[in-house]
Formats: sequence, C-alpha cells, structure tokens
Amino acid sequence: MQQQKRQPELVEGNLPVFVFPTELIFYADDQSTHKQVLTLYNPYEFALKFKVLCTTPNKYAVVDASGAVKPQCCVDIVIRHRDVRASHYGVIDKFRLQVSEQSQRKALGRKEIIATLLPSAKEQQQKEEEEKRIKEHLTESVFFDQTLCQPENRTASSGPSLLTVFLGVVCIAALMLPTLGEVESLVPLYLHLSVNQKLVAAYVLDLKNSHTKHILLSHYLAEIRS
Repeated sequence: MQQQKRQPELVEGNLPVFVFPTELIFYADDQSTHKQVLTLYNPYEFALKFKVLCTTPNKYAVVDASGAVKPQCCVDIVIRHRDVRASHYGVIDKFRLQVSEQSQRKALGRKEIIATLLPSAKEQQQKEEEEKRIKEHLTESVFFDQTLCQPENRTASSGPSLLTVFLGVVCIAALMLPTLGEVESLVPLYLHLSVNQKLVAAYVLDLKNSHTKHILLSHYLAEIRS
C-alpha cells in the first residue's frame, strides 16, 4: 500500500534532490581546496540510487561516482580537481547528480552543481571587497547627487546674510561721512571720521575702485607728514 501511495509522485520525474553545497570553488594556490565534498541527503522513506555526471570528466576525479543512499540517510561524494592550470582559471564546469529509485532506471530527479577554478583565495576576496566598495561608493554618489540638486535653488535665492548686509551699510555710511579737518560741513564734529577709519571701511568693503583707495591713502600720508 505504501508503494501505491508514492508511485504517482515517482513517475513524474521531478523528485527534489537535496545536495550541499550547490557550488564548488577550487583555488590554485590552496591545495586543501583541490578536494571538495558533496553531501547527498535522502529524506525519503525509500532508498535512492545516484550517479554523478560531469561536463569535463578529464579535469576531475570523482570517488564513488555512483552508489546508493539508504532512506533518511546521507552520503559524501569526494571530488578532486586534477588539472590545475592557469588556462582553466574562471572556467565554469558543471556536475549533474541524478537520482532514481533502486528498482527503476529512469532518473526521478537531478541537481546541477557549478565548479570553478580561481587563482587565489586572497585575490578573490580582495576583488569582492573592491567590487563591494565601488558599489557602495556609486550608491552613495547617486544618493548625494539627488539630495544636492534640491538645496541649490534655496542657496541661490537666500542671498547674503543679514550680518553681511548690515556691515556693508555701516561701511558705506562711514565712507560718506566727512573726514576730520573739513570745516565746511553740517555734520556734527563727533561724526567726522579719520582717514584711518575710512581706510578700514574701504578695505572691509573691498572696494574695486582703486581711485577711491588712492585718495584715502593720499589723505593718510598727508596727515602723517603733517
């Protein structure tokens, strides 16, 4: 009766295959990685036959390429890379693990495993870190570019600060006041400024009119000589 219950599932040919890992990475500079282990699990209540196929069998040696797995057990499949050379770096090979019921020939399920040979584990780690850093940098750049597009209009429309405007008005008023020594002036004497004070106001304003600076300097020199 148990056979009648599971038979419809088995004839479909889509039996899930549980194997770990699903990717094998061999490093040329690390001999310990030249030997990898695949673990095939059988969670079912019936035994399974398995067979390991490969796209490039001349590059690998598979220990126990075929066998059986008892119900609710697992088996380890050892795979060795036996052709480590620079021309094989980065080449993707594939293993196919086929399983079937012991009483049948037809494959009930299959699983593909990718195998790759890389030159160095350190180089691969550095490459992954560099790619991650570049990705993060690009992500941050896009983020900051989007946020910087908005405050530009605010900055342009905000204009100079109130302190700058106030200081400019004070300096302009100082330059317009009469200089000490001028007799014909209606402005009170305490508002008459010295040439030094006007020079300070002129330099604070950073006047582009060099003629104004020249006149103030002339007054200052004349005051010193007198």
